This record gives sequence, C-alpha cells and structure tokens, in this order.
Amino acid sequence: MTISPVGFTPITPPAASASTTSAASATSGQNFASTLSNGLDALQGLQNKADSLAVQAATGQLTDVHQFTMAATQAQLATELTVAIRNKAVEAFNDIMKMPL
Repeated sequence: MTISPVGFTPITPPAASASTTSAASATSGQNFASTLSNGLDALQGLQNKADSLAVQAATGQLTDVHQFTMAATQAQLATELTVAIRNKAVEAFNDIMKMPL
C-alpha cells in the first residue's frame, strides 16, 4: 500500500526588472489568483473523490475500505489547511484595516 502525497504547487515569483515593475505586479497578481484557484480546484477534487468512494462504500461496491479512509483524511486535511489559510488572510486584512493613516 502506498500513500500518495497531497499535491502542492509552490508559488514562484516572476523575474522583475526596474522598467517592468507595473507589469510584474499585474503578473504576480494573476499568478496568485491562478494559484489560489488551482488550490481550490484541487480541494474540490479531493472532496469529490472522497464523496464518490463514500457512496461506493455505502453501496458495497468498494472492495478496499482503506481507499475511502485515505481519501476522506486527505480531504479533511486539505480543508483544514484551506480554512487556516483563510483565517490568516482575514486576520491580516483586519490588521491592515486597523492601521492609522
């Protein structure tokens, strides 16, 4: 039995020069948005896989219950990580909003 790692794509900032600062900012924003979107899509995929295996387990079509257990645990951990990141982002936003001008 092998355990496959949860997918993670590190963020790599684009190389920026002094003349392309505004272009680099736009690209960086697009990279962040696409990375965030890809992460949420991966989370949805993990949850869909766990849901389909749960249906198979409930109907008796699943031969190896360990597959469901691992998929459910992966989906749970990914959800917990996503919630923790969201909480930190909200906390950072609130801290910025409390700063005096």
